[in-house]
Amino acid sequence: MRRRVSLTAILGVAGCTFLIGLVVASFGADVFAPFAPYDVNIYDRHLAPTWLGPHPLGTNFLGQDQLRLILVGAKTSLAVGVITALVAGVVGTTVGILSGYRGSWLDQVLMRLVDLQMAFPALILALFVLTAIGPGFANLVFVLAIARWPVFARVARGTTLSLREREFVEAARAVGCTGVRVMRRHIFPNVALGQLTLGVLEAARAILTEGGLSFLGLGVQAPQVSWGLMLAQGRAYMTSAWWDVAFPGLALVLTALSLNFVATWFRSLASGD
Repeated sequence: MRRRVSLTAILGVAGCTFLIGLVVASFGADVFAPFAPYDVNIYDRHLAPTWLGPHPLGTNFLGQDQLRLILVGAKTSLAVGVITALVAGVVGTTVGILSGYRGSWLDQVLMRLVDLQMAFPALILALFVLTAIGPGFANLVFVLAIARWPVFARVARGTTLSLREREFVEAARAVGCTGVRVMRRHIFPNVALGQLTLGVLEAARAILTEGGLSFLGLGVQAPQVSWGLMLAQGRAYMTSAWWDVAFPGLALVLTALSLNFVATWFRSLASGD
């Protein structure tokens, strides 16, 4: 019998295709938009989009090609999302598995630390810390990872609690496996797919948060390029040059939406739907 393809799978594949295309285009920017991203040409400022012309997405207030800036900004925004999710995922998953498997006083201490961290709204924490230590790519990734690792820890702990009394874990302990080996070889593989799904969602969240913080001047700083910074620079020209904010905003929305489609697809695969 022919198996029906679900809408979730179709959207997931579409999201993967968009993200792969975005990565390829960003690394092949010299081919798709052969303009120097940091060269200023004041005579070409605010050229309207011409789909078959040299500037298909127009130029900004400095005469820079919008398509090239969006492709350069894609590297920054995607790097923020991936690195943040990776760092927060490694720290949170390790803490969650350790807490759930060991239990006792260690579980209480680690979970109270998680509760304390989650009591602070992530955006307020990011604003406070970035104001104190200064904006920038590295500081932004550090702050976002600090703010989001408890989410990974909570999910990993909950899954570990349901696994540690299962027969295969009991059998591993019975044959003399150490706690570290049980966590690494038996608990982690069963936690990994759920954490991967969460990581994709957190990458989307990090990209959107970076856009908001860069828009406020506390994220990525010039001469680096990010979509949030492009929105901040173009907001003064919204009525006269709408493309200054429309295309970076569209790139931000489509990337976050694609990541959410992929995460939903992974979740359906994990549940067997």
